[in-house]
This record gives sequence, structure tokens and C-alpha cells, in this order.
Amino acid sequence: MMDKAGRGEFTRGWRVLLAALLGTMCGASPLPYNTIGSFLQPLGQEFGWNAGAIMTAVMCFGLSGCLCAPVVGALADRYGARVVGLLSLVAFAVVFAALGLTGSLAMFYAGYLLIGVVGIGSTPITWSRAVNLWFVRRRGMALGIMLTGTGLAAFFLPTTAVFLIQHWGWRWAYAALALLPVVVALPVVWSFMREPAAGQVPALAGGGASIDRTGVTLVEAMRDRRFWIMMLAFLVISIAYGGFHTNLQNMARLKGLSRETGALIAGCVGLAIIVGRVGAGMLVDRIWAPVAAFPLLAMPALGCVIFISDTTSTGLIVLAAILLGGAAGAEADMISYLAGRYFGMAFYGRIYGMLYAAFGCGAAISAPIYGYVFSATGSYVPILAAAAVMFLGGAALLLLLGPYPVSLPAIRPAQPVPVHGS
Repeated sequence: MMDKAGRGEFTRGWRVLLAALLGTMCGASPLPYNTIGSFLQPLGQEFGWNAGAIMTAVMCFGLSGCLCAPVVGALADRYGARVVGLLSLVAFAVVFAALGLTGSLAMFYAGYLLIGVVGIGSTPITWSRAVNLWFVRRRGMALGIMLTGTGLAAFFLPTTAVFLIQHWGWRWAYAALALLPVVVALPVVWSFMREPAAGQVPALAGGGASIDRTGVTLVEAMRDRRFWIMMLAFLVISIAYGGFHTNLQNMARLKGLSRETGALIAGCVGLAIIVGRVGAGMLVDRIWAPVAAFPLLAMPALGCVIFISDTTSTGLIVLAAILLGGAAGAEADMISYLAGRYFGMAFYGRIYGMLYAAFGCGAAISAPIYGYVFSATGSYVPILAAAAVMFLGGAALLLLLGPYPVSLPAIRPAQPVPVHGS
């Protein structure tokens, strides 16, 4: 049962949460990853590119986003989530639509590289800051709800992309998908995205120093072993996860399933992400987060085993997709929750941006690794075997974090105080 204070947080913050959910769903976090698999075949047919070459575009996006993530986090700390998010949504939509003009592999890579630069502000790096500030008692659940946006996107984007490609061609499909940030997310973010005023935060936190003025700096966090444990854990798991997700449709095809069925199975990942994110969010509000995370983050190892096996059972392949999605949901929850819980909110954007960069970097290099292993060997078995070990190892690392800090320091007067957007 949710207590009265928890209900009050949702009463006050539901508009912000809705804006954050739609911003996440239509931003640069899910769109490139959840559509690239649907473009593999048409791009290969038109240009002769192999899976590894096409998936390298996702790496370009991920790496440029990693480099920009801490900068965008700092901008969100200073100017607020609304300003940064709105600008990024518009710029991301323009660049994503321009991918339909691709005429060469270099141009294709440049487009995805630019998405990482201009689109990273439309990811949870920005939106989670506002959610963390509005929600304290039910922060885990709120973050889980926000991050279901990527699950919703993962559910409908693969089949939508296949439909658009089949009826309009891959070039117009990029343009149509680019409408999502500006038509769906932008109006709601413009209307509802706000950070709490100075007087509202103490009331939400139950007294004491304002929640947005307590915490450690990025430099102080980087001197803490817990920061590096988190970074290594998220990096390892994302390397295992990223290529698994983006190559899932091709893996399903190798099991004898049609492209349409593969897209539906990829959509199952999205449903599982939703369950994983809400479920993980509810758990971390009640028990120590690493204990909640371990089984959720480790379970895709079984999915790897299913795809390594000779099975062609659609049911087992769907199960593998569900296990993968559940872990993806839990991991994104954990990054934002642990960053705020262990290091505070004063410099959250910078710290979360660095941790998100590790996650994004791992996912970025993972996609082409899976693709090139398949191109070289004709099989995903070697990389799936390695991924199973990484899922288990990365989940176990979080158990080394230790208890939450009892208190966090307030910002000293000499330090710059974050300026929130209106």
C-alpha cells in the first residue's frame, strides 16, 4: 500500500512524470536502438552493407552520446530539464529524419554520430533529474514509470518500422518516425515539464536542507569506490545487452522465424522492459537496491543459453526476449536510482551523465561486436556465451556497493548553486 505522503507526491508530480515518460519514449534513447534492426535488410539490399557495418552506426551514436552526456547533465543541473529537453527533442527529430537522405556509409555514420550530440538531452539524463526532485518517498516507482517510456517504444517501434518500410520505403520510414519527438513528446514537455520551486522541495523531502542542494560533487564521487563499481557494472552489463537487443530480430530469423514474427518478438522486449522497470522501481523503494537488482540483471544469461541452443521453439525464443527486456528495464532504473541515492541531487546531472555514459558506451560498442562476430563466424554463439558471463558478473558487482549513506553534505556557499529552468 502507498502511504499518504507517497500518494501526495504523485498528486503533485504526475504532470511532470507524464512529460518525462513521453520525453523518454520519443527521445534518442529508444528510437535508434529499437529501429536499427528493422532497417538491416533494406539497407543491406540497397547498399550491400553487412550487419556489422550497419550496427557500427549505433556505435557512432552511442559513443558521441557518451562524450556529451556529462556536459548535458551539467547543463540540466544549471538550466533545468525543460530547456535542455525541449531543444534536444527538436534537434533530434531533424537529424533522425535526415537519415532518410543517406547516400553512403560515411553519411549514415555521420547522421548517427550527430544524433548522439544533439539528442542526448532527450534521454533520461535530463528527464530523471526532474523526477528525482519531485519524488522522494516513491522515487523508485516514479523512475520506473518514467523509464517505461523506453519499454513502450521497444514494444511498438520494431513493428511500426517494419510496416513503414514495407509501405513507404526505408527513406520515408525515417522521416515518419522522426515525427514522434515533435508531435507526441514536445507539446507535453512544453506544457508540463517543471522542476519544483525552492519552497516545494523541503516539503516533499520532509524538512531539512533542500533536496537539490545536498550531495557530493562529481570529483568527490569519482574518489569514491562505489562510483567505479557502478560504472564497471553498468558497462559490463550494457556490453552484453546492447548487441543482444539490436540483433534480436536477426537471431530470430536464424531460428527460422519470419521478419514480421521477429519484430513481434522484439516487441516482447518492450513489454518486459515495462514490467522490469516498474517492478524494479517498486522493489528499490522497499529493499536494498543491489539485492533487488541481482536476479533481474542476471536473468538474461538464461536467454543467451536459449539462443545458443538448437531450439526453434517460438515460446522459448519469446521467453529469452522477455528475460532480456526485464533486465534492460531494471538496469536503467538502477543507474538513476543509485546515482541519486548514493551521491545526492546537488550535482546529479553530472554524476548520472558519467554513469549513463558508461552504459551508453557499452551498448554502443556491443551492437557492432555482435554484428561482426556474426559476419565473421556465421553464428552468434561465441558472443552470446561471453554475454552470459557478463550478465552474471555485472549483476554481482553491485552487491559490493555497501549501505546507502546516512546523510549527504549540503552545498557550500562558495560553490555554484544549480539554477533551475522555470
